[in-house]
Amino acid sequence: MIPSIVEVTPTQKYTLNILFSNGEYRSFDMNPYIDMGLFRELKNQEMFATVKKSFDTIEWANGADIDPESLYTESVSIMK
Repeated sequence: MIPSIVEVTPTQKYTLNILFSNGEYRSFDMNPYIDMGLFRELKNQEMFATVKKSFDTIEWANGADIDPESLYTESVSIMK
């Protein structure tokens, strides 16, 4: 089972630092997505910074979201 998201913090380089319920801090790179569909709006740093935890995933003010399983499996562990 994929751990749930506790907290998300955006960075200036289109990455997200995410704390999961199992205590892991992981970094998710948004760069591969930033030129696709609704994610294009996230090139605006102010919009990118609107990311927040929403139910079992994350969401931006423009309605874009990402599957929580992808956030976990495609992210890399980081030290905090």
